[in-house]
Amino acid sequence: MSHYYDAHPDTQSDEKEIVYDCYKQRLNLTTDAGVFSRDQVDFGSDLLIRTFLSEHPPGQSKCIADVGCGYGPIGLLLAKVAPHDQLTMLDVNYRALDLARKNAKRNQIDNVTIQESDGLAEVANASQHYILTNPPIRAGKQVVHQILEDAHDKLMPEGALYVVIQKKQGMPSAKKKMMAVFGNAESIKNSKGYHILKSVKS
Repeated sequence: MSHYYDAHPDTQSDEKEIVYDCYKQRLNLTTDAGVFSRDQVDFGSDLLIRTFLSEHPPGQSKCIADVGCGYGPIGLLLAKVAPHDQLTMLDVNYRALDLARKNAKRNQIDNVTIQESDGLAEVANASQHYILTNPPIRAGKQVVHQILEDAHDKLMPEGALYVVIQKKQGMPSAKKKMMAVFGNAESIKNSKGYHILKSVKS
């Protein structure tokens, strides 16, 4: 049995078309079996996008990493909203990465770099203004906490990490980990059991 966090899911391909409307933008997205939330953009990702954009509306050019990008809703929506920003979209799932590339092309988004990466391994230190993640909870606590830990090194000074996570799926321990790594962590938004956690690199 393969999972969305596997590099090569062996689930038979079954592509599907969905539409995602957010922040006065529309994305036409192709999803597939073996990727996260294939039937629609999940509530947590949508909450993360809207919360981030409420704090950082389009303006000054930014470098943003989307960790565990899946078929691309977070990174592509942010890239479409702010075409001067540079988005780095990362995943281990080759099927998801292929879909993200297809979806970038389909929606005429060219300010993205989509690459295979185990967490933030392929990102240069101190290169990002912001890191966003809807982490692969089912991959286990160790994988999730590694992303939270690595984010500190990859952010520029004053950069921020934004994480969406359900209270019942490890929010308290994730917040504790972010506090240990960054020296600060707060839940800046919560809805339907989902929390947006934020830590700022000092």
